[in-house]
Amino acid sequence: MVSPVLYGLPPIVGPAARTLILGNMPSVLSLTHQQYYGNPRNAFWPVMGALFDFSASDPYEERCAALIARGIAVWDVLASCRREGSLDSAVEPNSMVPNDFAAFFATHRGITRVLFNGAAAEKNFRRLVGEVSGLEYRRLPSTSPAQTMRFADKLAAWRAALA
Repeated sequence: MVSPVLYGLPPIVGPAARTLILGNMPSVLSLTHQQYYGNPRNAFWPVMGALFDFSASDPYEERCAALIARGIAVWDVLASCRREGSLDSAVEPNSMVPNDFAAFFATHRGITRVLFNGAAAEKNFRRLVGEVSGLEYRRLPSTSPAQTMRFADKLAAWRAALA
């Protein structure tokens, strides 16, 4: 059986973006809700809320606006892929199509750093896109519930990166 082709979400980004947080590909729940990190067990919104003083339960548009106001952009490495379920390990490698980062970085010239939300995002970005000169790169612990690190440790790592 052939896995379905999944298509990602448009970026959360404003004109003053300085930091891009990259995931790999939205989960099934995220795609269903058309919201980044739509799985309530994912720590992304609780981490961002703790760092930027908003509630993870605020309406999605308000959470996005809070990130934009702080110069944070959110996107994924993959524009499309084939995958059964939500795990990054289930993505079929030969199906991966990256987002158009050349156009993105040309439009959003203020971005100076890229933070990878987990190892898969970093691995696939480096393999499919490569490094863009002039940007700082850093991999952080995945906020996914599949990453069993304690919330406090995830929060500390993200706080250090976004300080």
